[in-house]
Amino acid sequence: MPHDAPGHDARDVGDLLRELAPQVLGSLVRRYGQFDLCEDATQEALLAAATQWPAEGQPANPRGWLITVAARRLIDEIRSEHARRQREDVAYLATPQSELVGAAADAYRPGDRDDSLALLFGCCHPSLSAPSQIALTLRAVGGLTTAQISAAFLVPEATMAQRISRAKQTIRGSGMPFAVPAGPDRSERLGAVLHVLYLIFNEGYTATAGEKLTTPRLSDEAIRLTRWLSGLLPDDAEVTGLLALMLLTDARRAARTSAHGELVQLTDQDRSLWDEPKIAEGVALISGVLPRGEVGPYQLQAAIAAVHDEAVSMAATDWPQVLALYDLLVKVAPNPVASLNRAVALAEVQGPVAGLAELEALEADPRIAGSHRLLAARAHMLEQAGETAAAAECYREAARRTTSRPERVNLVKQAAKLGG
Repeated sequence: MPHDAPGHDARDVGDLLRELAPQVLGSLVRRYGQFDLCEDATQEALLAAATQWPAEGQPANPRGWLITVAARRLIDEIRSEHARRQREDVAYLATPQSELVGAAADAYRPGDRDDSLALLFGCCHPSLSAPSQIALTLRAVGGLTTAQISAAFLVPEATMAQRISRAKQTIRGSGMPFAVPAGPDRSERLGAVLHVLYLIFNEGYTATAGEKLTTPRLSDEAIRLTRWLSGLLPDDAEVTGLLALMLLTDARRAARTSAHGELVQLTDQDRSLWDEPKIAEGVALISGVLPRGEVGPYQLQAAIAAVHDEAVSMAATDWPQVLALYDLLVKVAPNPVASLNRAVALAEVQGPVAGLAELEALEADPRIAGSHRLLAARAHMLEQAGETAAAAECYREAARRTTSRPERVNLVKQAAKLGG
């Protein structure tokens, strides 16, 4: 297959491979089934391209090159498995390899969106746990290697490899058809897809554990995949809302940490460091979808983020509007995190005593009771109310419960500032 001249840098190749990964895997799975074998073959083709293309130049048809190489690897694996087990239960082994590879190269056609979308739905299969959905999505749809995913989530590579392997086996054993669900099932499954992308972004924006506050690779990948999904489903308001939410939130990334990697709270952030193009795009997206009709939770969260991003300072924030949006959010999608954030907004509008009363109700919810975020919110409100000793103790307890070093350091500093 003809190649272009060498000279594309590794980043160009990496970006292209991540873009092509779901297209290649989707084409193979649609034709051959056997998700686990197709995914392994696709990963081998991606690794081969990452090694060869920077030195030899990109082929004239990168997607066709990857599909051809992946199909050859898949056929080799099937034949090897056939030989080991000494059975003949794969009907298309009698087909000449050249015919199979040629058919695979033709499996993807421009404008065929369902393959990639079906792949994303498949990775978010309801029989998988959320961690497995995330890992499989990043590997199969995002094109990240197991080593990259394990590094992002701070777990051993062997552990992540086992998680991905179990996920693939679960999908294989489920008999899941390779297709985009229809009707109500599609809406339900799309919710799972959006939730997985949301979780990936959140882990990138504020890592749950470790020495660093953020994991940019994950938040960047979540934005890329959500932008891609928005292109596939341009009329879905919640997909657009999620993309807007990510952009408006990620726009603050540069201001969230100091030069030494310490957490900088929203009140103290240098807002001149916020990414204005991302804010402008996010505001335009959410402004375009809110008037369409039924409003979902991602649209409401994006609207809240837009209010924060458009304020020139913490004091200038339109807190009554933020509170009104949270009132809607807890009705549309009630959950303890939304209720916690509403309590914070309520404290800004009606004072800390009102906010603390709201937190008391949340302390009975086992999903959030005792979490460091609830304790940190309580500490802040107690500080606002002038109860410094109680606030310092809450800050210290929150610091003991978080697994994020930057958050722990910040909470300890807050306690020390109050003499705690």
